[in-house]
Amino acid sequence: MKNTFHIPLSTFHNFLHALCALLFAVSASAVAETWPQFRGPNGDGLASAKGLPTEWSETKNITWKTAIPGKGHSSPVILQDQIWLTTALNKGKSRNVLTVDYVTGKIIRNKTLFTVEEPEKCHKGNSYATPTPVLEEDRIYVTFGPAGTACLSSETGEVIWQRTDFKVTYWDVGAASSPTLYRDKLIMICDGDNGSERFVTALDKMTGKTIWRSDRVYTAEQLKHMVHSSCIPHVITVAGKDQIICPGGKMVTAYDPETGNEIWTVKYNSWSVVPRPLYADGLLYICAGVIKPIMLCINPAGAKGDITGTKHIIWQTKKMVPNMPSPLYINKRFYTMTSAKLACRKPKTGEIIWNERIPGQHESSPVSAEGNIYLFNKTGGSMVVKASDDFQAISTNKLESGCWASPAIIDKSLILRTKTHLYRIEE
Repeated sequence: MKNTFHIPLSTFHNFLHALCALLFAVSASAVAETWPQFRGPNGDGLASAKGLPTEWSETKNITWKTAIPGKGHSSPVILQDQIWLTTALNKGKSRNVLTVDYVTGKIIRNKTLFTVEEPEKCHKGNSYATPTPVLEEDRIYVTFGPAGTACLSSETGEVIWQRTDFKVTYWDVGAASSPTLYRDKLIMICDGDNGSERFVTALDKMTGKTIWRSDRVYTAEQLKHMVHSSCIPHVITVAGKDQIICPGGKMVTAYDPETGNEIWTVKYNSWSVVPRPLYADGLLYICAGVIKPIMLCINPAGAKGDITGTKHIIWQTKKMVPNMPSPLYINKRFYTMTSAKLACRKPKTGEIIWNERIPGQHESSPVSAEGNIYLFNKTGGSMVVKASDDFQAISTNKLESGCWASPAIIDKSLILRTKTHLYRIEE
């Protein structure tokens, strides 16, 4: 008679359940890339991800949904299965950084970095936690404008250094400019209002100490008007040398990242500049100004000094200029999103190939993967559009709340922050 070994059915089911959970966790944690800053790895809104969903709702293709305490417009950044974002509690008196587990959506850290007795002025369309963090392998850098700037360990969340001496005021708007990393430096634009300071600075990312500071110089006539701005520095390489592009009120300037010395500048009349610069195929695109908007295409090769009105300006227009969303460059086409219209342009001339009204009001910057453009509005609506020479809407979708933050793309997921929640959207 043969001996037999029987496994109870309940034990077998438990084993299968545990095995499936383990396999899911291993698969989910194998994140193919990071999303380390506003608009992704290169700051241009493009992702190499494949297999993203194009349809979702509150009941479809939602892996998890997590309520986010407080209020903030900062976009999520992601590294090693951790999602980071900032928020403000107690009507702006408490400035916090959150860490969310990518696999489960659980908030694993809610750390108060700064407290203020009397919050600075902040426009109702802004928040006290709008600048997006920037991270690298072992550190994350966050700023809340005049409330403070800090560097934290991405492993433990402990503060490595912090500064509270950038007391720049931004009229009634509030801080919004996100920092960026360049080698050993954290680069910040601090373009305050007429009665405040306006400068670009590089901090030692290891200690927080100032390496250089370059003041923005304005004429008395320019200072009769508003000059504050909220743009994000963007690093480009021209003829083998790096430049930091820093749009601001009345001008866009390129700086030497090692010294802070000005390389070139272009003047305009716009102010309250928000969209991040875009550099592609040797051309630089600047969308300047919520007020008196202008869009410029600049060839920075060989540019020195004031190049306003020179051959370095390839084209410029005041038509359909984005005031909040940053542009995209996909397959030799330049895409811009105003608050209500998406346009496809020829990048070397600015000629509009098509423009279409997209439902809702848009302040979130679009992102793209696999030739699709993902657009999110302020009331929960969204649209996926094909990047092509004719307008093709792939899908329209709806969530309970709308977006000010821009989404992150990681693996096969969209990580989306709405006014109230953080979502992981995946098929």
